[in-house]
Amino acid sequence: MIHSSAVLPNNKLILGIDPGTNVMGYGLIEVNGAKITVLQYGVLQLKSYSNHAVKLKKIFDSTLRLITEYLPDEMAIEAPFYGTNVQSMLKLGRAQGVAIAAALSRDIPYVEYAPKKIKQSVTGNGNASKEQVAAMLLQILKIKEAPKFLDSTDALAVALCHHYSQGANQKAGGKSWKAFLTENPDRMSK
Repeated sequence: MIHSSAVLPNNKLILGIDPGTNVMGYGLIEVNGAKITVLQYGVLQLKSYSNHAVKLKKIFDSTLRLITEYLPDEMAIEAPFYGTNVQSMLKLGRAQGVAIAAALSRDIPYVEYAPKKIKQSVTGNGNASKEQVAAMLLQILKIKEAPKFLDSTDALAVALCHHYSQGANQKAGGKSWKAFLTENPDRMSK
């Protein structure tokens, strides 16, 4: 069954993406007033592909397939975070970029969220572990059993964060630099 807000006018479908070049998480929620329903979640396994370009194509194709099947109204995606390995960050940014390109190719607006904001919105703690995020999502979304890969619950957390942030005057395509600095004063060099 294809879900669309065009068919169900009071509903909003949000696709959440946790980008990665080895494992990409995805989650789709339907919001109808105060009711939130999980429609789909899972992971795209990419470890078996040694060619980075092939991984990026798989991410693009899989994201496009989810968009085509479910027709989400919006996509929320986790922003890359700076770690100690610059090459890993660049690869993660490319993975995020091709998922965003898939959404834009179907005119689906997107919003990026920092990892700490996602954790804060779901658990109340911006430094929560993946396990803590998953445990809270099991309760909030009434999921019966924890998934094997926490990347899928991370993706659901991104979608839920977006839903919770709807009143915060978000704009499609990401936040302003000023908003980022306001929320992350420790990231500004002095």
